[in-house]
Amino acid sequence: MAEFTFELNDDQKQVRDWLNGFAKDVMRPAAAEWDEREETPWPVIQEAAKVGIYSLDFYAQQFFDPTGLGIPVAMEELFWGDAGIGLSIVGTGLAAVGVLANGTEEQIGTWIPQMYGDVDDVKLAAFCSSEPDAGSDVGSMRTRAVYDEATDEWVLNGTKTWATNGGIANVHVVVAVVDPEIGSKGHASFIVPPHTPGLSQGQKFKKHGIRASHTAEVVLEDVRVPGHCLLGGKEKLDERLARGRESVKKGGERVKNAAMATFEASRPAVGAMAVGTARAAYEVALDYAMTRSQFGRPIIDNQGVAFQLADMRTQIDAARLLVWRASWMAAAGRPFESAEGSMSKLFASETAKKVTAQAIQILGGNGFTREYPVERMHRDAAIYTIFEGTSEIQRLVIARTLSGMPIR
Repeated sequence: MAEFTFELNDDQKQVRDWLNGFAKDVMRPAAAEWDEREETPWPVIQEAAKVGIYSLDFYAQQFFDPTGLGIPVAMEELFWGDAGIGLSIVGTGLAAVGVLANGTEEQIGTWIPQMYGDVDDVKLAAFCSSEPDAGSDVGSMRTRAVYDEATDEWVLNGTKTWATNGGIANVHVVVAVVDPEIGSKGHASFIVPPHTPGLSQGQKFKKHGIRASHTAEVVLEDVRVPGHCLLGGKEKLDERLARGRESVKKGGERVKNAAMATFEASRPAVGAMAVGTARAAYEVALDYAMTRSQFGRPIIDNQGVAFQLADMRTQIDAARLLVWRASWMAAAGRPFESAEGSMSKLFASETAKKVTAQAIQILGGNGFTREYPVERMHRDAAIYTIFEGTSEIQRLVIARTLSGMPIR
């Protein structure tokens, strides 16, 4: 088990600097254009694939970093570049985490490479969990998966929403209900292979922020997938369902479902994204405060501005430390006994919203225009307190973990 340290090793520093260079030279110059276009930035993803950032190998190297810091370091740098483009580059990773968290070795080896494609034929993947009436309340999910024993196929019906890359992805990972009698304990995840009949894109959302990332509904109408597309396999599912039914009879032992397993693994990574956006806005504000003069002196000489910057930097560093702690704990196999994963996501996402708003205030009228990037960063930061568990849900998870109450 790697010891927890605040000092990155040489390999991690090299990766950090490499990603920072890509973010600075490729992502930032393209950020405003793709934000305005509200389209998937395929040329940037293609460039990321060419240099090895958008690839299974790169993602695996960071994911299996024994210190746990590979993913948060990478997320911070990419989202320091731009949140919308960053999410387009890493959005496939959420589906990949879904397979890693719940799939067999064969499923991991078969499907994750198809999520990324290769340099000459870049592909995307989508993780589909939320529904129009089941966002934070995963127990209200209605998408059904029914097993057809005669053909060894699962038949999926329902509508998913807020799916990053939904409808345009090569591979979709879909969470569905297989036993509605036991609530969220009766959920399972399924791979929907490319070109499967019955899967279509519904509404594409026009969003407040992260506009360069494709977000849409995914409609499933009698979608048939082979039995081997059930993540983890049927034997494992049957065992888990049996435990879930027994738990319901006894009144409520906690049983982890497929969607929650994915979110638990990814929350510190989302916190790192928020840290990157907050850091980017802080740096713009700091530079502006040191070069902008009013009343014959730089505005950073004014205590009201200087104290804001001091608080901004302090909160960013605190958020990063919470993210690193949770990431290290996950890699070390230590349980989140105080919901440390949710803590990191909560604090970092709230910090991003606050810091980007303060950056606009420091820039004044300039900060309110699209001539400066803090306006876009503030719009982008709003998503961190919403997706993969709202701030309110994070607080609920933390409170219930501390009290010992079941997390449903």
